[in-house]
Amino acid sequence: MPSFAKAIQKVIDKVAEIPGVGTSVTVRRVTPGSYNTSTGVISETTADTVVKGVLQDVNDREVNDLVQAADLKCTVAADSLAYTPSTKDRVVIDSKVHQIVRIKTYRSGASVLSYELYLRT
Repeated sequence: MPSFAKAIQKVIDKVAEIPGVGTSVTVRRVTPGSYNTSTGVISETTADTVVKGVLQDVNDREVNDLVQAADLKCTVAADSLAYTPSTKDRVVIDSKVHQIVRIKTYRSGASVLSYELYLRT
């Protein structure tokens, strides 16, 4: 891991310790399963990863057709996940499940440093 990525991980971990700003969150990876023809439902498999996240409200300038004013942003270090999150995945904060509606990836050269996950309840 590049030293800058390690520094980002440390910063997110430290900021996540500030009450009301950061917390431990669960990123729930969702993998679609098989289609049940009798119920018409596609099963899914989930795998949870607990990471430190920095929480913020959405800025008014970020509100558009996709992002709503009531949405929440959660920044997590890329190195804290073994995979790239997608909008199929979910984030659990204080037992409340949030849908990921947008993902902003921050890079330094070829290295992914962090993900900013836009969340909706």
